[in-house]
Amino acid sequence: MNELERMAGNVIVCGFGGLEAPSMVHRWMSEESVAGLILFKRNISGVDQAAELITSCTAANDPALPVLVCVDQEGGRVARFGEPVLQLPPMQTLAAAGDTQLTRAAAEVLGRQLRAIGINLDFAPVLDVNTNPQNPVIGDRAFGCTPDVVIEHALAFADGLHDGGVLSCGKHFPGHGDTDLDSHLALPTLRHDRARLDEVELGPFRAAAKRVPSIMTAHVVFEAVDLDVPATMSAAALRRLLREDLGFEGAVFSDDLEMKAVTERYSIEEAGVLAIEAGCDLLLVCSDLEAAARLRETLAAEASRSAPFHARLTEARCRADALRRRVRELPAPVPLQNALERAEARAVTERLQQLG
Repeated sequence: MNELERMAGNVIVCGFGGLEAPSMVHRWMSEESVAGLILFKRNISGVDQAAELITSCTAANDPALPVLVCVDQEGGRVARFGEPVLQLPPMQTLAAAGDTQLTRAAAEVLGRQLRAIGINLDFAPVLDVNTNPQNPVIGDRAFGCTPDVVIEHALAFADGLHDGGVLSCGKHFPGHGDTDLDSHLALPTLRHDRARLDEVELGPFRAAAKRVPSIMTAHVVFEAVDLDVPATMSAAALRRLLREDLGFEGAVFSDDLEMKAVTERYSIEEAGVLAIEAGCDLLLVCSDLEAAARLRETLAAEASRSAPFHARLTEARCRADALRRRVRELPAPVPLQNALERAEARAVTERLQQLG
């Protein structure tokens, strides 16, 4: 593998099927040619098995540049780990208690447990404002239907994850809360003008810009920002709006490039090039390892052909590496049983059960 291919691989986070990692994943890890892994329910039969799986993948990892081991563990209907990991209610229910200390404490317990298993990045909190009762994908995943509630509780949740030893990722920029389509299945369009986006959708992202280390894009067209290009592939959304207007300096993840909002319009290779050009720093390919391999080859070939793309890919890799180094700044993991059984976990579980 040449250096361009290695650089291209180090902006990709991949997923795979099954309870054991395929040989291709182990090879990429040994070659240091992937930025991270994402786990789903299909990869998890229990906490001990998940911890062993992660250890088997990361055993040869350079501790100075930890591989990102990611999961979607929001609470409610989006939770990859079942018991004995802390089971959170939907974020709407958690925020409705009106206690940001509980929100932060719950996220800290969750973060400590995830870190003990081997996870170091949780794709949470949701920063979307739930303003559309017909929204098929966000709904009670959001902390609330007003920006102020979302800001208050989402940032408390992010801080709690960091307290527990896990990086956070705010999603889905610039806001998925008022869509009427699920971007897993189709490409939604939001037609609000910029004044409305500033008033509602962008508020939580603006507040989070200095508090969260990473943000995930939405596969949504925002007509006030870019008429027909999804935010994931839009320089207007990512470079101008997120970087320049909101001042975000962290790492930008694409949402999964295998979602139909993308694949109905682009190949994964085309989408990946466009996303990097637009300003994404890390690309999610959540199940298809062969597609991830083709994407790496395509990114490397484009960097070889185009000096501007080479510069942008270099910048993306630097931001990806900077995010990975932030893992070392977090609290160190504790033994798994300690994380699961400590008094703080029991106390938070009891308080959550009272929410109904």
